[in-house]
Amino acid sequence: MNFYDPHIFMCTNRRPDDHPRGSCGARDGEMLRQYLRDKLKDANVESARANMAGCMDQCENGPVLVVYPEGIWYRAATKADIDRIVDEHFIGGSIVTDLQLTKRVK
Repeated sequence: MNFYDPHIFMCTNRRPDDHPRGSCGARDGEMLRQYLRDKLKDANVESARANMAGCMDQCENGPVLVVYPEGIWYRAATKADIDRIVDEHFIGGSIVTDLQLTKRVK
């Protein structure tokens, strides 16, 4: 049973500013997650849930989010990226291939 579809986890982990890998939190992950939540609500994607996540070990790609149940990973570094993911994936049903992460960076 899926309580949410989609169920989205967005990394908001914050490392020290001088960490060599950086972090999603330092790259506006928290603000972008809130923007995602607002955008989903405005788009009436009522079955969605966007949760904060700790480190997803894709720091160099960040900010990142993963969509379940599909298991699709995205780089979502700007509000425009979030807009496209909501409009094209969650409303339109198409994977946003140029934002999709297809291989692990570490």
